[in-house]
Amino acid sequence: MQDLNAYDLPLIHDGILVIVGGGAVDVPLLKWLSSQGAKLIGADSGGDAIMEAGLVPDAIIGDMDSISDPEGWPEATRVFRIAEQITTDFEKCLYSTKAPITVALGMTGRRFDHTLSAVSAATRFARERRIVLSDEHDVALAVSGAFAFTIPPGERVSIYPLAPIDFVRSEGLLYPLDSLHLEQGGLIGTSNQALTESIKIEPVDDTPWLLIVEKSHLPALLEALRRQA
Repeated sequence: MQDLNAYDLPLIHDGILVIVGGGAVDVPLLKWLSSQGAKLIGADSGGDAIMEAGLVPDAIIGDMDSISDPEGWPEATRVFRIAEQITTDFEKCLYSTKAPITVALGMTGRRFDHTLSAVSAATRFARERRIVLSDEHDVALAVSGAFAFTIPPGERVSIYPLAPIDFVRSEGLLYPLDSLHLEQGGLIGTSNQALTESIKIEPVDDTPWLLIVEKSHLPALLEALRRQA
């Protein structure tokens, strides 16, 4: 096991990076992402979840307080211990890696405080990288700036403000976001609906916001992210 230092940072991947936590993990989705060439990072005990799925983590990053065995890993797996306790293991994985698209599994659900922590981390890094949080029902993409994607008409499209945010316009939504101000505790944009297959959302600036759709739309969302990376 290595103590992470400046010479190791960051671990770089030019494709999809999957960070797996210790929560409930969709194993078929994890295997599909791996088959698409994604690199697999275990956030502490998330390394165990990857192995239990029959896969081998490329790296394990965390304070190693919940992993089954910090030492007994395949030779191909790099294990980095980061001792600081200011950040979560998910945040440690985010600041120790670099990739255009990151999908996080096992970070939401079960414990509500863990879900909030994952959303907070996605907010913190949204201006630097595109992060998708996945649970048993939905995927939530932390977006900074404008975003365009495709989804079948009639599907639910939720917009959630991670901070007070103003929108210039939207295209393809049942309830347009044109000139709207959204913020927690005020007007939010959940349970909107796609009117057309092509959706475009344009905020005034790079304030982070969440795009939430059903998990079945993850492949299309990843394709949109690849095009706009």
